[in-house]
Amino acid sequence: MSVLIIVILLTTLFQSLIEAEIIYNGSSTAKDEWWKHATFYQVYPRTFKDSDGNGLGDLNGVISKLPHLVNAGVNAAWFSPIFKSPGVDSGYDISDFRDIDEQFGTMSDFERLVQRAHELGLKIILDFVPNHTSDQHVWFQLSKNKTEGYEDYYVWKDGYNSTTPPNHWISIFLNSAWEYVAERDQFYYHLFTNAQPELNYRNPKVVQEMKVSYNLIVIH
Repeated sequence: MSVLIIVILLTTLFQSLIEAEIIYNGSSTAKDEWWKHATFYQVYPRTFKDSDGNGLGDLNGVISKLPHLVNAGVNAAWFSPIFKSPGVDSGYDISDFRDIDEQFGTMSDFERLVQRAHELGLKIILDFVPNHTSDQHVWFQLSKNKTEGYEDYYVWKDGYNSTTPPNHWISIFLNSAWEYVAERDQFYYHLFTNAQPELNYRNPKVVQEMKVSYNLIVIH
């Protein structure tokens, strides 16, 4: 059963990536089926190639190896998270969707990466995680203090008291999916770690913010 669940999750993830890439290319027609015959390579930037000798991989290091990927028959490079993050969950806790984590480089480095990849005919797929943010994201800092306009950026609920959450929901790590914040005297929902509060997509402002973040990346 556990193997079946893993297969389903991986299939869902792959489908999501393909849908994101189709949107990236400005097409959603059934004819856009390049991915059915493509060879994908997952790039984990932190350990892929260090260009400056600091012991950590970076985007410039990846750029230097793009021809190697193409020569090996790779058609699309799938990047693990590269956005700004405290790194609690391998970069999936994003503190700024509109900037590159400094350990990997800068937005200019990212632009050069995309340009070079396109020159080589290589597609770039990014792990863009819209489900939640880091608890260090400025939106969450404003929301937990009930700053006007940001009160409902995340999923907040009253508990029975400061130690008893609204319900018995659990995270994927099998602990409570709720975390208490004294500043609001409320709990916020997190499907993953307690450092990854869930965004509230019932709030139109959140939807618009994420559209801006997404478009900033895909225009490259």
